[in-house]
Amino acid sequence: MVWLGEAASIPRLLAKAVYGLPELHREELRGAKLIAVPGCMATAAIISLAPIVKASLIDTDRIVVDAKISSSGAGAHAPRLDLHPFRTYVIRPYEVVHHRHTAEIEQELGLLINRRVRVAFTPHAVDLVRGILTTSHTWLVKDVSEPDIWRVYRSMYGNEPFIRLVKDRAGFQRYPDVKYVIGSNLVDIGFEIDNRLGRLVILSAIDNLMKGASGQAVQAMNVALGFEETTALNQVPLYPV
Repeated sequence: MVWLGEAASIPRLLAKAVYGLPELHREELRGAKLIAVPGCMATAAIISLAPIVKASLIDTDRIVVDAKISSSGAGAHAPRLDLHPFRTYVIRPYEVVHHRHTAEIEQELGLLINRRVRVAFTPHAVDLVRGILTTSHTWLVKDVSEPDIWRVYRSMYGNEPFIRLVKDRAGFQRYPDVKYVIGSNLVDIGFEIDNRLGRLVILSAIDNLMKGASGQAVQAMNVALGFEETTALNQVPLYPV
């Protein structure tokens, strides 16, 4: 299936390009000459789901990702419906099936286990200037406890400079929230186990203009050129906003 509606204009470059998600492709990025920076919503979904898929905890034929994205995700030349007078008070689903980021999510998760992964992905335009929140619904194939899930995430991301695990029982930020990542290259990940349905709900928040775009590009460039990975990316989130 041609997800972008057309074939690659320069097919020979496909084999040379490295997918610019350092958390999954750090070694391939070292010395890379051509880097394909991931889509913003794909980034939030892939990073949050990767440890669970890799650990074979869920049914990989049934993953549902719901994304909420801000107006800046439409780019510098946004269509009329993404101008703020039309965007205010909006929660608008679009490209409800066959969104192009589905291909990235399935590709990257599938590479972790060397087989096809099937993802249903639907984005929603919401009344935000910047930020993305993804809610992923997955179905467990084995009994797990909350400490089990913590261990899975920590084993894969324990040393990652831009990933935070957020799951508090009290306070303002009990789950990931875009308000607490704006202006940073951070990815906040949280989860909840639904024992009644055997469901694992995974949440992820990023700033689409940072980890979802320019911040990720700089991070990948730093790795490719041998710089300290966090160079120019140590900004703390802009709070309050």
